[in-house]
Amino acid sequence: MIEINADAEAIIKRAILSFVATVNDDGTPNLSPKASLTVRNGVLYFADIASPATIRNLKRKPAVEINVIDIFERRGYRFKGHASILPPGDDEYSMIADWVRSTNGPEYPVDHVVRIETLSISPLLSPAHVFAEPARTQDEIRNTYYQKYGVKRIGE
Repeated sequence: MIEINADAEAIIKRAILSFVATVNDDGTPNLSPKASLTVRNGVLYFADIASPATIRNLKRKPAVEINVIDIFERRGYRFKGHASILPPGDDEYSMIADWVRSTNGPEYPVDHVVRIETLSISPLLSPAHVFAEPARTQDEIRNTYYQKYGVKRIGE
């Protein structure tokens, strides 16, 4: 298993929303947005709050890919791995379920917690990083996308 590094963890925290891909029975992709992706002790987890198809797919075939992008920095990571579904009562389940409920409210159901054995991690970079001439700094890219999205930094 590959441990999640500090930069990837920071992007997960900032991005909030990630996308989890699994494979349906008929071989078609299932893409599910997650706001519960988190890292604990170098390991990726997400909560099953309302994802019956994702859980059904992972029970049948535990292959998973997760993409997370910081929309302002225009970069992120692709994680590929093997999922384990943790039931209520499991210590890791409790750790993540408690975090979800403390973050979102006690009414949030956490049917399962999914632990990812990360097998590969690849950086994702937008063309803003790759093709800009002259090359732009991360601050320049971030400020460009704050402007495009009409976002102001807190305190500005």
